[in-house]
Amino acid sequence: MIFNPQKYSIEDIPNHPFIDKNEILSILNRNENTSVSAVRDIISKSMCGHRLSMYDAAALIKSDSEECTDLILDSAKEIKRQIYGNRMVIFAPLYVGNSCINNCAYCGFRSSNTEIIRRTLTNDELSSEVGSLIEAGHKRLILVYGEHPKYDAEFIAESVRRVYGISHSQGDIRRVNINAAPFDTNSFRTIKSAGIGTYQIFQETYDPDSYRKYHLGGKKSDYNYRLTALNRAMEAGIDDVGIGALLGLYDWRFELLSMIRHANHLEACYNVGPHTVSFPRIKNASNVETRYDWGVGDKDFIRFIAILRLAIPYAGLILTAREPSELRDSILDYGITQIDGGTNLEIGGYSSERKSQQDLNREQFRLNDERPLKEVVKYLVKSGQVPSFCTACYRKGRTGEDFMKLSTTGEIKNYCAVNSLLTFAEYLEDFTDTGLYARGWDLINRERGNFVLEQRFRVILESGIDKIKKGERNICL
Repeated sequence: MIFNPQKYSIEDIPNHPFIDKNEILSILNRNENTSVSAVRDIISKSMCGHRLSMYDAAALIKSDSEECTDLILDSAKEIKRQIYGNRMVIFAPLYVGNSCINNCAYCGFRSSNTEIIRRTLTNDELSSEVGSLIEAGHKRLILVYGEHPKYDAEFIAESVRRVYGISHSQGDIRRVNINAAPFDTNSFRTIKSAGIGTYQIFQETYDPDSYRKYHLGGKKSDYNYRLTALNRAMEAGIDDVGIGALLGLYDWRFELLSMIRHANHLEACYNVGPHTVSFPRIKNASNVETRYDWGVGDKDFIRFIAILRLAIPYAGLILTAREPSELRDSILDYGITQIDGGTNLEIGGYSSERKSQQDLNREQFRLNDERPLKEVVKYLVKSGQVPSFCTACYRKGRTGEDFMKLSTTGEIKNYCAVNSLLTFAEYLEDFTDTGLYARGWDLINRERGNFVLEQRFRVILESGIDKIKKGERNICL
């Protein structure tokens, strides 16, 4: 991937703010509807391995004719196919605790919400939750914590170690990511020592004015401290990081360019961009009555995803169960590489019975896709996509700059192709009914025949599948 850094009004210096609202707005306002030929030229840059600038992305944003939109969507599909192949990574979020000192107007966890039931999982409860997720077939989790002093670096590190240490007859959790408060560099070192995968933090909105409007108290009200959190994480040695924005707090166009700017900043400072990018749309939450003036409709949401795929082609794009199942299923091709399945946001919800209204008062927001993991897998198989439970890059040390080199050249697709099939084969052998088992193996065999792989990759794939059928597990490239 060829990347020529752009010159911005604010210099890229570690731990210094890098968002200039006026600059981003001027870039957005500079471009009127772009011609079809100009859109083709911009897309061609992306398809040839060049990173898009904010100016390029702004031009695509303004190009909303049917012909231009079709070009953007089709190209996003092709970029995803070129880099990641025909696979979809599946994970589950696990909420560890919902105590919070922040007062974010849109969030059910906010400190002023007296209706929510505060709870933190005990060690035994955490083990039960993880056991239930393993029994469903999960291999990768993201642990989610409210932002509270009790969830300090030591607490997070200990909970991560506990999850990794859980032994279960049906397997184990092989990658633990976290979504937690921003910390100082020393605290991030403590968290890294537990062996986390990705550290994820959302800026929520990159617009400083909207940020102040919605963040009414607590440490999260400090815009710049949150904005530079990933700098401190990187300096602590955490080289897999995830950025995100909560769409609906401000103009999605501004948020999109700001995400690109954030990626550029990390690349300029550390030679590593974000491993993942998240963009949930704002949803109803417990005791929330805030009005939002920047709602994002489905059509714009799809264009947002596709343009983001073209602009930051190496990053994993996450589409969460906030979205309805029908919409999720229909837009996966436009650049999505990771989804959650069988999600439950209730504290302790994976190992408990069906939700009551009291249980719902522990949730941060409302879900719109509550399908069990098996149903999500069935849909992917039906649509011809390989469900992947891969955790190999993290475990093999392919993170940070090493991962960037593989993903920006497209070579990562070889690893993804092999590891997705190996982990899906393991899932089929251990967790599926007869019907899904047969359809899943048909998909695996079809993909094996379609892959053009170097001999070294082919040998590992074929021998690995044979070993899995004989009962061996945890085989990866």
